[in-house]
Amino acid sequence: MQYAIDIPNFGDFADPRLTAEVARDAEAAGWDAVWVWDHVWRDEGVPYADPWILLAAIALATERVRLGPMVTPLPRCRPWIVARQAATLDRLSGGRVTLGVGLGAPLKEFTAFGEEADARIRAALLDESLEIVARCWSGERFSFAGEHYNLTDVQFLPTPLQARLPIWAAATWPVQAPFRRAARLEGTWPLRRNPDGTSAPLEPDDVRGILDLIGKLRTSSEPFDILVAGATPTDDPAAAAATAHEFAAAGATWWTERINTSRGSLAEMRRRIEAGPPRG
Repeated sequence: MQYAIDIPNFGDFADPRLTAEVARDAEAAGWDAVWVWDHVWRDEGVPYADPWILLAAIALATERVRLGPMVTPLPRCRPWIVARQAATLDRLSGGRVTLGVGLGAPLKEFTAFGEEADARIRAALLDESLEIVARCWSGERFSFAGEHYNLTDVQFLPTPLQARLPIWAAATWPVQAPFRRAARLEGTWPLRRNPDGTSAPLEPDDVRGILDLIGKLRTSSEPFDILVAGATPTDDPAAAAATAHEFAAAGATWWTERINTSRGSLAEMRRRIEAGPPRG
């Protein structure tokens, strides 16, 4: 199992210099990745930063950790712009980018700006976007005719530094449709949804169920990542490791520690980072 932190692109972390400093601390403490949320307007009266600029600051402040947006809502983005941003960041970082994608939430980030809010249409936009991103990264000249996007005789250079820049798709368990999309990619960040529509923490048995489903859907023999997000204590390394290891035993390949000031103060969150990953 590998270990990451994920940080919002708002609040205290809207400061690129602070975010770069936190990422440097995370690398020094032994974390394997730093993910950044991608929101434009979620909470009232809160400062926001562009996640790609935050990621560029992280890339320049670190040498080893992987980095990327977790997750970018492709249905409210131009996919060719995201392809360009990710390829540029991959070269800046020396080939350390993972691109997280999803439908996007909350809905007000779509409706407030006149973007498409219908879930079925957003899913179609996401699928077309993923094909366009892959074609852009190929470096070959291409055209694309879809229901929502049309590109004519375009070519994107340079390509990402990685031969295959990994893409992970957000998905909601136990809804199966999003996992059909994720199975075509390199990984997934699953969340759990209860029958009443509320969210709940993922359980190890959920990971086992997801792996079983992915095994039935996936045609590639390449490795597939499953990321689990949660919170572990700063002052009890054994308890922290026990939580992460339970998910590792179920088949998760990444643990990401929620670093969010709704969980504690900025000082407390920095202490959690400096305490290091829950490896045990």
